[in-house]
Amino acid sequence: MPIEQYLDPILLVLVSTAAVNDLATRRIPNLLLLAGLSIVLGLRMLSVDPAASLLAALGGMGLGFAMFLPFYLLRGMAAGDVKLMAVVGAFSGADEAFEIVVLTWCVGGVMGLCMVLLRGRLRMTLVNIGLLLSGIRAHGSEGLAPPFQQSAGAMPYGLAIAIGTIVVLLRH
Repeated sequence: MPIEQYLDPILLVLVSTAAVNDLATRRIPNLLLLAGLSIVLGLRMLSVDPAASLLAALGGMGLGFAMFLPFYLLRGMAAGDVKLMAVVGAFSGADEAFEIVVLTWCVGGVMGLCMVLLRGRLRMTLVNIGLLLSGIRAHGSEGLAPPFQQSAGAMPYGLAIAIGTIVVLLRH
């Protein structure tokens, strides 16, 4: 069964739902992520070549997870964002997942800069970046989670993931 025609529309619904929920509640529900993962794995098992399709899903999932995990460890991102990117990778495969990650980082950077400037927290953000860099330099891996003075503010990163995903899917 040709599953490719179903993957992109379902992924668009998933990331749109996650973005709306992240904007409203600052959370991406585990149930949504589990449903998305179950759907993509089920569809991939129904593909013409299930082994290759499942390997593509696992490769994309691993890449998305691995590329977002350091930001979670640095307390710069929530676990839901990391899990969402892993599920997005399972839908898209490793090649598109890499494109989505890079574009999401760009969108997230612009969103973060706008939020910091609009909230008047540029100085606090620069201080926190300095603490982070000095902690990593001075303590190695112990510096992964430095004590920040105060957070410069949370950002609904699910929106950045949705925008990055939608743009990559529309380009293809």
